[in-house]
Amino acid sequence: MDKAGRHGVGGGTPGLSLVVPCFNEAPSIKPLYEEVLQVLDGQSGISDYELIFVDDGSKDATLEEIKKYAALDGRVHYISFSRNFGKEAALLAGFAGSTGKYVVTLDADMQDPPALIPEMLASVSAGECDCAAARRVTRKGEPPVRSFFARCFYRMMAKFAEIDVVDGARDFRLMTRAYVDAILSLEERNRFSKGIFPWVGFRTKWFEYENRSRGSGKTKWSFWRLVIYAFDGIFAFSSKPLAIASVLGILLFLAALLLIAWILVEKLMGHTVNVYGWASTVCIILFTSGIQLFSVGIVGQYLAKTYTEVKRRPHYIVRESA
Repeated sequence: MDKAGRHGVGGGTPGLSLVVPCFNEAPSIKPLYEEVLQVLDGQSGISDYELIFVDDGSKDATLEEIKKYAALDGRVHYISFSRNFGKEAALLAGFAGSTGKYVVTLDADMQDPPALIPEMLASVSAGECDCAAARRVTRKGEPPVRSFFARCFYRMMAKFAEIDVVDGARDFRLMTRAYVDAILSLEERNRFSKGIFPWVGFRTKWFEYENRSRGSGKTKWSFWRLVIYAFDGIFAFSSKPLAIASVLGILLFLAALLLIAWILVEKLMGHTVNVYGWASTVCIILFTSGIQLFSVGIVGQYLAKTYTEVKRRPHYIVRESA
């Protein structure tokens, strides 16, 4: 997207850029667009803005819906990927394509309330913070199992990661241009925004809100996809899993030494060491083998991440934009 050819309503750089990642969200484009206009048009302090939709390789009519509003409203722009590259890539593309003094990112599924934007902008523009971030205080409407594992994820991140990931934190936030530029300066391929946001630092103010149901459709995040995402976050911001694997190896080694010492002492004292059955032996072998494979798997995850970084492939490929 050519930034130089983009201007706000007033003819200059827009004061606010809204970045909206989209993947198969055709039914949500219209209500989101209308709600954004209802909230922002006529608001004091928001002279002009741009709305950037990032189509992450959608298979439905998402891009056609976005193009319809782009043709009617000069503030609407879009970036369309050649295929699905994931939300992290979509956020990165939106940040890179934004031109506003302040940047907002929110989901297209209507779970992030645009009504919070004026209040968030007021705090950031007044110098109270560099980033106004939103977090859900309830998970009403979510399946209980999903909510349970989500809380477990935040507890794990608090123990393992070297950053502060707030429980209930969303990607919905309003940031200064300096904050966004700091995020863009991180060139890593294995991106985890919930960790990147606090890692870059700056002052963050949290805005709490009640959970909102999706406007339409179903979530694209399955249970196992969320589990993988959680482990990606841990591996991206902590080396503690490697330390755990090392400690487990040391403990098993010490246990083996103690067992050998016990057998030798028994033998020197003339006692016969009886072996009872094969079941316990098999259990011990399976246990130690499982620990070994678990440890090798942890090392493999870090090697895989390094392999991805070394290849230096682009985060995304743009098919078209406007």
